[in-house]
Amino acid sequence: MSQRIPVTELTSGFRDRAEVALADGQLRTNFRTAMDSLMKKRADAFPDEEEREGLRELGNRIKARALSRLPDLLEQLETKLTDNGVKVHWAETTEQANEIVHGIIQARQGSQVVKGKSMVSEEMGMNDYLAERGVECLESDMGEYIVQLDGEKPSHIIMPAIHKNRHQVARLFHDKLGVEETDDVNELIQIGRRTLRRKFMEADVGVSGVNFAIAETGTLLLVENEGNGRMSTTAPPVHIAVTGIEKVVENLRDVVPLLSLLTRSALGQPITTYVNMISGPRKADELDGPEEVHLVLLDNGRSGAFADAQMRQTLNCIRCGACMNHCPVYTRVGGHTYGEVYPGPIGKIVTPHMVGLHQVPDHPSASSLCGACGEVCPVKIPIPELLQRLRQENVKSPAEGPKVKDGGAKYSRKERLVWRFWRTLNASPGLYRLFLWSATRFRKLTPKNVGPWTENHTAPVPAKRSLHDLAREHLARNGGQ
Repeated sequence: MSQRIPVTELTSGFRDRAEVALADGQLRTNFRTAMDSLMKKRADAFPDEEEREGLRELGNRIKARALSRLPDLLEQLETKLTDNGVKVHWAETTEQANEIVHGIIQARQGSQVVKGKSMVSEEMGMNDYLAERGVECLESDMGEYIVQLDGEKPSHIIMPAIHKNRHQVARLFHDKLGVEETDDVNELIQIGRRTLRRKFMEADVGVSGVNFAIAETGTLLLVENEGNGRMSTTAPPVHIAVTGIEKVVENLRDVVPLLSLLTRSALGQPITTYVNMISGPRKADELDGPEEVHLVLLDNGRSGAFADAQMRQTLNCIRCGACMNHCPVYTRVGGHTYGEVYPGPIGKIVTPHMVGLHQVPDHPSASSLCGACGEVCPVKIPIPELLQRLRQENVKSPAEGPKVKDGGAKYSRKERLVWRFWRTLNASPGLYRLFLWSATRFRKLTPKNVGPWTENHTAPVPAKRSLHDLAREHLARNGGQ
């Protein structure tokens, strides 16, 4: 079976990929239709504005409190899980995490893995890593299964195949699985499920993500709608959960509002179909469940974000995808344009800590700063504010020192000169007045092409009269009042 295209194989830049996406009418239609539906569902799920904002504030406080105690909570989580019979592993990098997972599979002489939805496993590139070592890793989430079958990577953190419509999925199943082509969504789902059910029983190891890890009880909590996650964690003899260190929360009480925020923000649901709480392997008197449970806690740049008081807020994210659903840029170019695991607004502030700002210098600027992402974030991450911070980091000189991993990405010399002129102009009242006087009197000489922005916009033309001139006339007519 074909695997996803690794991010490292992408050779074109963000701008080039965006041009390709913008020229794809079907892609834009698919995203527009999906985003309109998701935005409406979220709005319907929060009919009471006061209740919504109170819940968001509570969610923000819960995550902030957990992050303020992150080292202690992680130690408590490890102790409780170990007491419950779960083996806890720590990984600083994705390479270390993959080595741990592969080592567990090797110890069981496993060759087949069935995997529930997990964004951290996407960070790790787990499927490709295991495939190179002779281990088949099959996605059990229907959306993930579809993109895996097509040799792609997810384009959304909640709905991986949102860039495809049912006709495209029907053709894919016909080409890859040899089934009769049908546009009936229920039949398409059944086709996928028939394949996956066999794999659940044949798999040596099941892999899952973690939505919340509860330190107080040593519990791994997963939410899902399909039941595949429960099968991945229960049917195989070994369950490996992989998660980022930021997913830990203090107690079960904290999970209740976070669950409500997650499901309502992501899909407009009051709760998901399945809420799974895993606290250990199968006990002697139990009939089902895995013989072994492992948890891999991954850093991958998160400690760098944690060490920065402002950027720490990125770790509040509960992976609902609401910021993507409301982002005008993401809706038009889609998730694959970003070329990284996490697309959209949250990806633009998370990815720099994982791969280095120099690898994604265009991401912080791929935003209109309309503020929609910050307004809908269920845990009130100030995404526009953090994007501005990253834009500043992007143009800092090496002497100023990067605040974000491998920061200090350079803009062109021309652009630096333009912004230096702008700063000088606005810091000198005399020079500013001279510029205004010249601009209003020679407005017809304003250049029509001032860079990429004017490829799709009309260049602004100065007003015939400046605000200062109008103010002076107003004061003169009103006796200085």
